[in-house]
Amino acid sequence: MTIIADLILTGATVRTVDLENPLAEAIAVGDGRILAVGTASEIEAFRGRRTEVRDLDGAAVYPGFVDVHNHHAVAGVTDLFELSFGTSLGLDEILDLVRDRAATLPEGAWVTGGSWASTLMDELNSSAVRRRLDEAAGVRPVMLSDDSHHNRWANSEALRLAGISKETIPADGVTLLDAVDGEPTGVLLEAAGVLVAQAHARAGGLSTEQHRQASRRGVELLNGFGVTAFQDAAASLEILGALKTLDEAGELNAWVVSSLTINDEIFGFDTIGDALIDRGEEFRTTHHRPNFVKIFLDGVPPARTALFIDAYLPDDAHGAHFHGTTTMSFDELYDWLRRVAERGLGAKVHATGDGSARLLLDVIERLRSEGFTDAPFQIAHGQFLADDDIRRLADLRVSADISPFIWYPGVIPDALAAVLGDRAEHSQPNRSIIDAGGLVAGGSDWPVSESPNPLEGMQGLVTRADPLGRAPGTLWLEQAITAEEALAVFTINAARAMGLDTETGSITVGKSADFVVLDRDAVAGPADRIIDARVLSTWFAGREVYSG
Repeated sequence: MTIIADLILTGATVRTVDLENPLAEAIAVGDGRILAVGTASEIEAFRGRRTEVRDLDGAAVYPGFVDVHNHHAVAGVTDLFELSFGTSLGLDEILDLVRDRAATLPEGAWVTGGSWASTLMDELNSSAVRRRLDEAAGVRPVMLSDDSHHNRWANSEALRLAGISKETIPADGVTLLDAVDGEPTGVLLEAAGVLVAQAHARAGGLSTEQHRQASRRGVELLNGFGVTAFQDAAASLEILGALKTLDEAGELNAWVVSSLTINDEIFGFDTIGDALIDRGEEFRTTHHRPNFVKIFLDGVPPARTALFIDAYLPDDAHGAHFHGTTTMSFDELYDWLRRVAERGLGAKVHATGDGSARLLLDVIERLRSEGFTDAPFQIAHGQFLADDDIRRLADLRVSADISPFIWYPGVIPDALAAVLGDRAEHSQPNRSIIDAGGLVAGGSDWPVSESPNPLEGMQGLVTRADPLGRAPGTLWLEQAITAEEALAVFTINAARAMGLDTETGSITVGKSADFVVLDRDAVAGPADRIIDARVLSTWFAGREVYSG
């Protein structure tokens, strides 16, 4: 007996990303699952009196997009509660925004948000500019993140509340000092900014309800871009709690895999490491899976806080032979990853320098040899890899969590070139990873990127150019991949890297009915027009969660 569908979509180009049945023209959905995929006549057999039938008139249906790396709650907080601005702004424009924002806040309230361009770091790095920030904010403390969200710019009041002064420099991270008066300039790299984040939290931070609102808003924005599954790349206790309550209320419109934060170099979370891992299972629900941990193995190259095999370009502060550092030694990283694997969890490891990537692969090679053959590992960003390590990445089955949004020509590559020289042109060897048999999974790193639009990421992967036309040229064009491969990167590949490929990532009978309807088949059109496709609707578990 044929099961009657709740919904039939027909008259479409359906790209299933299922190798056994890659193209179709209609799908049937029942009880939140894919019932059938095929021709219009084949799917007609699933039609009943109460079946909703939508003729899409030539539109395209793709699997719901999957984002392997974002910070959805941080993006939600920024959208709802903070000052948000793009990296194109200069110092004067940022100060004007701070002044306007401060005028709307009560005395003592914090001005928080971002993101200032990392190329502004030298300009911000003086006591004179810090005093300009003081003037703009009045008596209010200010904490603004850069485009990597690894570094902060704080004013004098925020530094005072954090206990940071010339006499009390944070032990971790890097606190930049004025060349003339020796005072902290307010530019805080990596963990040095955590004290300011903690001071903000002590002043009130966000309520439980605001955390819930932020997560809900983050998911809502992702749905608007066709995203129906994602991995939060650094979850806190508050984020885990928000996701649990949303799903229990039937309000979590995406599959979510959380990465439990082991070492917090940038966020200032209160509970991390073993204490957080021990509580992870409390927050597991139908659609929320706290299945990974997050380790920051290094920082970011523009701040010279990532480890490279060859030295950075020389500068006055570091000399001519500085390679950067990692947050953990081989033994420390091995200890964490072994304990995590023993608990059946995966690990997402932030490693942006080729030296950091090699250290990670060395540790994973040892773990694989010791029998941890199935433990899922992801290298987050992995934008610089030595040639020999590309094959190792594939052989060791380490997923490459990539974020094309933050490496095609623009502000961040300019900042990379300033410290790496010509090496900056050889970033994200995605073609080589795929050809070696490696798994490339797409992530946005939103809100480090200004948008989580997977179509933007796909176009960047295919053209190796800025889809928004903000910067000229291409970046290592030889590493371009095809549009079909790019679609897989942001669907089934990302789902597989997250351990969700049996539930989502392709339009396959039995999987969750997660799909996006586009006004055109972006994959079949010109490579430089992929981003022009418009999301008409997004569906999660058979429910329409966004309508454009």
